[in-house]
Amino acid sequence: MSDWDFLHDMHHDGFSPEQIADAASCGYNPAEWTVVCDDEDEVSASYAQAAPELLSIFESLVENAKSYHQLTGRYLQIWGELGELYAEIRYRIERHKPHTCGSDGKLGNDFVEIKTVSPEKDRGQVQVKRAGNFNRLLIIKISERFEFEGCFIERKRLSKGEGKYARVSWSALSFTKDEPQA
Repeated sequence: MSDWDFLHDMHHDGFSPEQIADAASCGYNPAEWTVVCDDEDEVSASYAQAAPELLSIFESLVENAKSYHQLTGRYLQIWGELGELYAEIRYRIERHKPHTCGSDGKLGNDFVEIKTVSPEKDRGQVQVKRAGNFNRLLIIKISERFEFEGCFIERKRLSKGEGKYARVSWSALSFTKDEPQA
Protein backbone atom coordinates (compact mmCIF):
# COMPACT_ATOMS: atom_id res chain seq x y z
CA MET A 1 0.00 0.00 0.00
CA SER A 2 1.46 3.37 -0.97
CA ASP A 3 1.47 6.45 1.24
CA TRP A 4 -1.31 7.95 -0.90
CA ASP A 5 -3.79 5.04 -1.01
CA PHE A 6 -5.73 6.67 1.82
CA LEU A 7 -7.09 9.15 -0.75
CA HIS A 8 -8.98 6.32 -2.47
CA ASP A 9 -10.22 5.13 0.94
CA MET A 10 -11.46 8.64 1.70
CA HIS A 11 -13.51 8.58 -1.52
CA HIS A 12 -15.07 5.23 -0.56
CA ASP A 13 -15.73 6.49 2.99
CA GLY A 14 -17.86 9.38 1.70
CA PHE A 15 -15.46 12.32 2.02
CA SER A 16 -16.22 15.21 -0.32
CA PRO A 17 -13.90 16.03 -3.26
CA GLU A 18 -12.87 19.21 -1.40
CA GLN A 19 -11.87 17.22 1.69
CA ILE A 20 -9.92 14.73 -0.41
CA ALA A 21 -8.14 17.60 -2.20
CA ASP A 22 -7.31 19.19 1.17
CA ALA A 23 -5.88 15.89 2.43
CA ALA A 24 -3.84 15.46 -0.76
CA SER A 25 -2.47 19.01 -0.59
CA CYS A 26 -1.49 18.57 3.07
CA GLY A 27 -0.27 15.00 2.75
CA TYR A 28 -2.15 13.61 5.73
CA ASN A 29 -4.56 10.79 6.36
CA PRO A 30 -7.29 12.05 8.71
CA ALA A 31 -8.22 8.47 9.67
CA GLU A 32 -4.87 8.12 11.44
CA TRP A 33 -5.35 11.15 13.69
CA THR A 34 -6.29 11.13 17.30
CA VAL A 35 -8.67 14.06 17.45
CA VAL A 36 -10.39 15.38 20.54
CA CYS A 37 -13.07 18.01 19.92
CA ASP A 38 -15.43 20.18 21.90
CA ASP A 39 -18.48 18.86 23.66
CA GLU A 40 -21.20 21.43 24.46
CA ASP A 41 -21.58 20.36 28.12
CA GLU A 42 -17.83 20.41 28.69
CA VAL A 43 -17.54 23.89 27.19
CA SER A 44 -20.20 25.25 29.56
CA ALA A 45 -18.48 23.65 32.56
CA SER A 46 -15.08 25.08 31.52
CA TYR A 47 -16.52 28.57 31.13
CA ALA A 48 -17.98 28.35 34.63
CA GLN A 49 -14.51 27.55 36.03
CA ALA A 50 -12.65 30.29 34.12
CA ALA A 51 -11.30 33.38 35.82
CA PRO A 52 -14.21 35.87 35.72
CA GLU A 53 -11.97 38.76 34.61
CA LEU A 54 -10.55 36.76 31.71
CA LEU A 55 -13.98 35.53 30.65
CA SER A 56 -15.33 39.11 30.78
CA ILE A 57 -12.50 40.39 28.57
CA PHE A 58 -12.96 37.51 26.10
CA GLU A 59 -16.72 38.11 25.83
CA SER A 60 -16.16 41.84 25.42
CA LEU A 61 -13.62 41.31 22.63
CA VAL A 62 -15.97 38.94 20.81
CA GLU A 63 -18.88 41.39 21.12
CA ASN A 64 -16.71 44.27 19.86
CA ALA A 65 -15.49 42.17 16.91
CA LYS A 66 -19.12 41.27 16.05
CA SER A 67 -20.25 44.90 16.30
CA TYR A 68 -17.37 46.10 14.16
CA HIS A 69 -18.16 43.49 11.50
CA GLN A 70 -21.85 44.39 11.48
CA LEU A 71 -21.05 48.10 11.15
CA THR A 72 -18.25 47.94 8.57
CA GLY A 73 -18.53 44.54 6.90
CA ARG A 74 -14.87 44.01 7.84
CA TYR A 75 -13.36 41.73 10.42
CA LEU A 76 -11.00 42.93 13.11
CA GLN A 77 -7.73 41.07 12.71
CA ILE A 78 -7.57 39.62 16.23
CA TRP A 79 -8.18 35.97 15.37
CA GLY A 80 -5.02 34.54 16.91
CA GLU A 81 -5.56 36.27 20.23
CA LEU A 82 -9.24 35.28 20.33
CA GLY A 83 -8.27 31.67 19.60
CA GLU A 84 -5.65 31.65 22.35
CA LEU A 85 -7.99 33.27 24.87
CA TYR A 86 -10.66 30.70 24.04
CA ALA A 87 -8.06 27.92 24.52
CA GLU A 88 -7.05 29.36 27.87
CA ILE A 89 -10.66 29.58 29.06
CA ARG A 90 -12.04 26.40 27.49
CA TYR A 91 -9.11 24.01 27.95
CA ARG A 92 -7.35 25.72 30.88
CA ILE A 93 -4.13 26.04 28.89
CA GLU A 94 -1.49 28.04 30.71
CA ARG A 95 -0.20 30.41 28.08
CA HIS A 96 3.47 31.29 27.86
CA LYS A 97 4.75 34.85 28.07
CA PRO A 98 4.35 36.83 24.82
CA HIS A 99 6.88 36.06 22.06
CA THR A 100 7.89 32.68 23.52
CA CYS A 101 9.14 30.52 20.65
CA GLY A 102 8.08 26.95 19.97
CA SER A 103 4.63 26.73 21.54
CA ASP A 104 1.84 28.91 22.90
CA GLY A 105 1.25 27.27 26.24
CA LYS A 106 1.13 24.19 28.42
CA LEU A 107 -1.62 21.73 29.28
CA GLY A 108 -0.40 19.41 32.02
CA ASN A 109 2.98 18.15 30.80
CA ASP A 110 2.23 18.85 27.13
CA PHE A 111 3.39 21.89 25.20
CA VAL A 112 0.56 23.11 22.97
CA GLU A 113 0.68 25.10 19.76
CA ILE A 114 -2.58 26.96 19.08
CA LYS A 115 -3.69 27.84 15.55
CA THR A 116 -6.90 29.64 14.65
CA VAL A 117 -9.07 29.19 11.58
CA SER A 118 -10.91 32.47 10.96
CA PRO A 119 -14.08 32.92 8.89
CA GLU A 120 -11.88 34.65 6.32
CA LYS A 121 -9.82 31.55 5.57
CA ASP A 122 -11.39 30.15 2.40
CA ARG A 123 -9.75 26.75 2.63
CA GLY A 124 -9.92 26.46 6.41
CA GLN A 125 -6.29 25.41 6.66
CA VAL A 126 -3.67 26.21 9.24
CA GLN A 127 0.03 25.69 8.96
CA VAL A 128 2.37 24.99 11.83
CA LYS A 129 6.17 25.05 11.92
CA ARG A 130 7.57 21.55 12.09
CA ALA A 131 10.48 22.88 14.16
CA GLY A 132 8.18 24.08 16.95
CA ASN A 133 8.48 22.70 20.48
CA PHE A 134 4.99 21.24 21.00
CA ASN A 135 3.41 17.85 21.69
CA ARG A 136 -0.13 18.76 20.67
CA LEU A 137 -1.67 21.09 18.13
CA LEU A 138 -4.93 22.77 19.10
CA ILE A 139 -6.93 24.14 16.19
CA ILE A 140 -9.61 26.68 17.08
CA LYS A 141 -12.24 27.44 14.43
CA ILE A 142 -14.22 30.67 14.62
CA SER A 143 -17.37 30.76 12.49
CA GLU A 144 -18.86 33.79 10.73
CA ARG A 145 -21.29 34.03 13.69
CA PHE A 146 -18.33 34.08 16.10
CA GLU A 147 -18.96 30.57 17.38
CA PHE A 148 -15.87 28.74 18.62
CA GLU A 149 -14.86 25.08 18.28
CA GLY A 150 -11.58 23.35 19.00
CA CYS A 151 -9.79 20.10 18.17
CA PHE A 152 -6.51 18.69 19.46
CA ILE A 153 -4.17 16.72 17.23
CA GLU A 154 -1.18 14.83 18.56
CA ARG A 155 2.01 16.09 16.93
CA LYS A 156 2.99 12.59 15.83
CA ARG A 157 -0.17 12.54 13.67
CA LEU A 158 0.93 15.51 11.55
CA SER A 159 2.13 14.72 8.05
CA LYS A 160 5.75 13.69 7.73
CA GLY A 161 7.22 16.03 5.18
CA GLU A 162 10.38 17.86 4.42
CA GLY A 163 8.92 21.36 4.22
CA LYS A 164 9.17 23.96 6.94
CA TYR A 165 5.42 23.71 7.67
CA ALA A 166 2.81 21.03 8.18
CA ARG A 167 -0.70 21.91 7.02
CA VAL A 168 -3.98 20.79 8.52
CA SER A 169 -7.44 21.36 7.09
CA TRP A 170 -10.47 21.88 9.34
CA SER A 171 -12.79 20.21 6.81
CA ALA A 172 -11.01 16.89 7.27
CA LEU A 173 -11.29 17.23 11.05
CA SER A 174 -15.05 17.73 10.96
CA PHE A 175 -15.57 14.17 9.74
CA THR A 176 -13.54 12.73 12.61
CA LYS A 177 -15.00 14.86 15.39
CA ASP A 178 -17.14 12.06 16.82
CA GLU A 179 -14.22 9.75 17.50
CA PRO A 180 -13.72 8.85 21.17
CA GLN A 181 -11.11 10.73 23.14
CA ALA A 182 -7.62 9.29 23.19
